[in-house]
Amino acid sequence: MENPTKNIFKQLKELLIKDERFVSQNGVVLKNQVQEVARKNDPLLIKLLLSDKAIKKHFFFEVEKTQIFDKEKFIRFVSNKQFLPDSYTAFKNKIGLTAGDEYLSASKEVVLAWPYKDCVLEGGMTKEDQKRDEIFYNETLAPDDINRLLDPKVFNNFKRIDKNGEHKLDSFNRNENGTIKDNLIIKGNNLLALASLKKEFTGKVKCIYIDPPFNPESKSNTFSYNNAFNHSSWLTFMRNRLLIAKTMLTKDGVLICAIDENEREYLGVLLREIFRDYEVHCIEIVHNPRGIQGTNFSYSHESAYFVFPKGKKIIGDRYIEESDINWRNLRDNGGESLRSDAKNCFYPIIVKEGIVTGFGEVLEAGISPKSQTEEIKGNKYIYPIDTDGIERKWRYARQSVEDVKHLLRVKEKEGRCEVKIGKDFGTHRTVWIGSKYDANEYGTKLMKSLAPTCEFKFPKSLYNVYDCLHAAVSEDKDAIILDFFGGSGTTAHATIELNNKDKGNRSYILIEQMDYIERCTVARISNVYKQSGTGDFIYMELAKWNEEWIEKIEKTKTKEELAKLWDAMRETTFLSYKVEPKIINANAKEFADLSIVNQKEFLIECLDKNQLYINLSEIEDTEYRVSKEDKALNKNFYNDK
Repeated sequence: MENPTKNIFKQLKELLIKDERFVSQNGVVLKNQVQEVARKNDPLLIKLLLSDKAIKKHFFFEVEKTQIFDKEKFIRFVSNKQFLPDSYTAFKNKIGLTAGDEYLSASKEVVLAWPYKDCVLEGGMTKEDQKRDEIFYNETLAPDDINRLLDPKVFNNFKRIDKNGEHKLDSFNRNENGTIKDNLIIKGNNLLALASLKKEFTGKVKCIYIDPPFNPESKSNTFSYNNAFNHSSWLTFMRNRLLIAKTMLTKDGVLICAIDENEREYLGVLLREIFRDYEVHCIEIVHNPRGIQGTNFSYSHESAYFVFPKGKKIIGDRYIEESDINWRNLRDNGGESLRSDAKNCFYPIIVKEGIVTGFGEVLEAGISPKSQTEEIKGNKYIYPIDTDGIERKWRYARQSVEDVKHLLRVKEKEGRCEVKIGKDFGTHRTVWIGSKYDANEYGTKLMKSLAPTCEFKFPKSLYNVYDCLHAAVSEDKDAIILDFFGGSGTTAHATIELNNKDKGNRSYILIEQMDYIERCTVARISNVYKQSGTGDFIYMELAKWNEEWIEKIEKTKTKEELAKLWDAMRETTFLSYKVEPKIINANAKEFADLSIVNQKEFLIECLDKNQLYINLSEIEDTEYRVSKEDKALNKNFYNDK
């Protein structure tokens, strides 16, 4: 007699194959896709399950003649390793690389602890999935497996780069408080790099601007985990980084996070959870006036969350082009415009060489100026007196106008001065529209002119990032700005432009793991400095160990090469404590029968993730071969006296 449970397995598989969403081009049922739509209570899936009496009886229960979908039971069933078993699962079970729980993803002992950005294939990918330009590596780790993962790491490949090219780095520059003030571009895993920056920069970063992977539900997605919890994976990925980043902000620090509609709501909830004592505001920026064509809507905007402490104004005034402002006279006229109509609106505006430099005290009743404009020690004092000599008032009290001094313009004619003010009063609108935000014109084309060989897709408009940074750090000319999704380097470029505009001394820290960092990020900023004739940055990398072996595994083309790699790994790498090489060698034939994709995943899983990069505490270990020069520079960076 056939096992009834196995029969249900067979029936469910046959039923799911009827929905093309759940079947790969090779005819394989996509378990993760099934679980994902089940969590969303997908109507088509529920209808399909209800169409089979046996399946309906197994996964539904009735309440007052209404069928209720037992979603959790269904997901657990699909997660069961006996449902659609494969040779890879069988092999892993045999050698012990599992948590021992029947439903691995549901085990309380195993958590999605640290998905991070890596160019590595994830388990169970089809050949079609491998066509993606950028892939993210994700592994479920037990908390006990994570012990030294976030320890400070060793850096290497140091160099200082300026308009004349690369130079040997002698030391880091520090300010009067002992904080590194060099611009930094760091190659390496951004979670681990952030953890390595904590000692030096905790509580010192004024602004964090990030443009994380947007995670769209399409083949163009550059953040595709082979994981049923797609949004959960993305949120965990973000949460782990934001928790560290938060510790690096100053007390009045600002976080700005770009995002689009795919994760906008999810990100908003996450930010409000992590930054509970902060204001969280979201603005929309029209970055693609042509729109991204869809079935019903054509998206022409993306979003940016501004997160900053509650209780006081720390977001500065938005930089506004003259052509964007509608001007009006600051001097009032019409009804209730006389000096006597308001007590605090009759005071002099102080001007030097056509620029507003300050404001005088409010004149008390009975005290009158000699004329509309007075000369006092080379400064002009302008009062709200009209052409008929009538004393009127300014539209706003002095304390209100002081906050928007940059939006005051003075026009002089025939011995008189008229003061105008931008009518939006310098506040930030929640929608930013302007040709300067066009990502094609001021992102893609600008990038190509600065780094012609760069393949980076969809860089931000320079002015999109510039205006965000201006809002956050316009008043702090010595601010440290951090971007741990460095990408094409737009944040660094915008920081340079902001400094050029107001002669500031702000510094930037960029982190990027992908290999395009040299063709894109470094090349772009190097050329910016060549064009301006001044400025420099330090380039440095996290010193790889097991990470280097992951890259070797991914570049391997044949099973024969992988077999040789495994022999070398046993002698050189740090393997997971779960791995017993003798057992793996004893099952060599079964390993050889796996697909090359599964072989790669298995070898990567064998590596100890705590040893992806060299831990600082092991810098003196001769096995790692850290040079004398790199030891000295690490000591200098970590300020280890």
